[in-house]
Amino acid sequence: MCRSIKTLRPPVLPEEATEEDIRAAALQYVRKVSGFRAPAAHNREVFDRAVEAIAEATAELLDGLEVRGAPATARRAAG
Repeated sequence: MCRSIKTLRPPVLPEEATEEDIRAAALQYVRKVSGFRAPAAHNREVFDRAVEAIAEATAELLDGLEVRGAPATARRAAG
């Protein structure tokens, strides 16, 4: 696991994860998997698409998680 990616769900993250938090985690993941900190111009489009797809999947995951013992307000609002 990339150490730069932090847990984004309550109660580990006391407040709701922001879009910025989610995108930063997705970017770190794509960097780790691809082996590129910044892609070459010919790889930029596929790199950016991967970041967006992973950010969307992460937001969907966080929206659907139910953390037992966490107050309902700590869960992300759908959307």
